[in-house]
Amino acid sequence: MALRIFETDPDALPKGNLFADDSVGRFHSGRQEDGIPVALSKWRITTGDPEVAQAVAQLFGGSPVADDESTAENNIEILTDKAKILVILDGPESITSDMKLWNAGNLVHHCDGVEYLSPDDLKGRPCLCPKLMEERKAAAKRKMGPAPSINVTFKLADDPELGFFRFQTGSWKMAEVLHEYDNALTRVGGPALAELILELVEYTTKKGRDVSYFKPVVKVLKSWNDAVADDPKY
Repeated sequence: MALRIFETDPDALPKGNLFADDSVGRFHSGRQEDGIPVALSKWRITTGDPEVAQAVAQLFGGSPVADDESTAENNIEILTDKAKILVILDGPESITSDMKLWNAGNLVHHCDGVEYLSPDDLKGRPCLCPKLMEERKAAAKRKMGPAPSINVTFKLADDPELGFFRFQTGSWKMAEVLHEYDNALTRVGGPALAELILELVEYTTKKGRDVSYFKPVVKVLKSWNDAVADDPKY
């Protein structure tokens, strides 16, 4: 599926594709503390498989903590020591994206930035989202327009046999560079070794206010076959 979030904005043109939904765990860049969202500087990983949890903790630090009262599928949490983790991306199809607006748990707007993707009676019709990226951001901030919904599906380079993991984000910063990821993965032409990073961003506003935050970044490094040939550990 071609993502058309910013097709109407000449300054950005990200793309994405569909990929498998199966995963053994999820990566998170934040968590809830007393009901308040908190951003993290190191990756948080959740899974429902105790063996996967132990393997992840051995690879990246942290200790598995199970929430026995949780009804969530991935009820074991590992707060890792890593802001950068090597992963295997299986081509451009490993990163997918669309635009979604939720209201009280209901999906009320679902599009690719130009046309509706659902429901069936609206699919293919113009979604009437603003043309410019900044206008889209403003509408999403007011809960009057959809925001990016990006999924990255991958295996761990240090233990591919564990299976697929997933990272989901609504990051506008990542949405802006999806086309770069697509191009890099297309050039590789197969499975690629990449870094999944929580990158620190710091700057000072024009009014003199210091701002810092962590943004998720994908850095495509090389063909996975080349990585295996170059490094005996793989």
